Amino acid sequence: MKYLVMLCDGMADEPNEALGNSTPMEKANKPCMNSLATKAEVGIVKTVAEGLKPGSDVANLSVLGYEPAVYYSGRSPLEAASIGIDLKDTDVTLRCNLVTLSDDEDYENKTILDYCADDISSEEAKILIEYIQEKLGNDVFRFYPGVSYRHCLVWSNGNPHPGVLTPPHDITGKVITDYIPKGEAVDELYDLMKKSYDLLKDHPVNQARIARGKRPANSIWLWGEGTKPLLDNFSEKFGIKGSMISAVDLLKGIAICAGMNSVDVDGATGYLDTNFDGKCKAAIEEFKKGADLVYIHVEAPDECGHRGEIENKVKAIEMIDEHILGPVVEFLKGYDDFAVLVCPDHPTPLSIRTHTSTPVPYLIYDSKNEIDSGVKVFCEKEARETGNYIEKGFTMMNYFLTK
Repeated sequence: MKYLVMLCDGMADEPNEALGNSTPMEKANKPCMNSLATKAEVGIVKTVAEGLKPGSDVANLSVLGYEPAVYYSGRSPLEAASIGIDLKDTDVTLRCNLVTLSDDEDYENKTILDYCADDISSEEAKILIEYIQEKLGNDVFRFYPGVSYRHCLVWSNGNPHPGVLTPPHDITGKVITDYIPKGEAVDELYDLMKKSYDLLKDHPVNQARIARGKRPANSIWLWGEGTKPLLDNFSEKFGIKGSMISAVDLLKGIAICAGMNSVDVDGATGYLDTNFDGKCKAAIEEFKKGADLVYIHVEAPDECGHRGEIENKVKAIEMIDEHILGPVVEFLKGYDDFAVLVCPDHPTPLSIRTHTSTPVPYLIYDSKNEIDSGVKVFCEKEARETGNYIEKGFTMMNYFLTK
């Protein structure tokens, strides 16, 4: 038995006037998803429990079968695991974004123009983060480069609950006055952010980016605090061997902490220019090597949602269907029995350009147990109309594996 999880990050949405009051899932030409849905159990699942923030960290843990209320210790420590940072129990980690701020004189009056600095390359970002480490790093604060705009700060003997730290993708286009770090233990963190602007605004990397018409990565932004994660081993938990294919450190870190095989794919970027075909080939290779379950995570729909890119979000879904899901399902037909789970982790509505905790559509297809679902198009509306509802998202993985 082989199991495929196709996780389309942020794919769920709301009806959009620019799409004729359809959602991107409804509008997208995705023959494989729709075909599976006609013969699968289709419904909606609540991946983000009440009281939790609707992030990809919480939601993907849930889809993978880990109850966030038990296992979640913060987003950044999972990313730290992917980078290869050996954390102490007393370390606190924070996500360190490279962002683009406006050039208003006072830091607190600046506007976040771009939460990802025009999706800065990992090579450019590494130079900037290493420069920040050289100038601001010490025995207390250590900066580590990650992928694209996503990096890590380790705070030795830090406060695991420093205060209110706002994700930058939630406030793109807004003046940061009301969103600067707040709380008794954030002064040092805010000081690092302010100092980073003075260091980065005229850095040669940013001068070259501006000359090319790109936005500069002129400040760090700290958020997503957490402590060393402790996840049960995936194989021991479910009795099968699992592999993770993703471009982003968060998912790689979850895989590493859960003892799954984390696969690197050349050209995997986390955006629409990612190597879709490479992810497909990597998944097939993992099955050939003996993996029982392959979890393919594609970030592109989420990034398009954050950027408000309507046509690109539709295109991202179509690319996933054509270049990953379709070919992998065709390959799996060579096995006696296989099952496929397709779902987003959370919605990222184009209208608000950030995550919500609204339940998301799912489909579970079993090649030996095809059913007439009555569903024609795999989308939010038809999934709700089936009446199938999984209230606790972290139970879905076990349900998928034992259905």
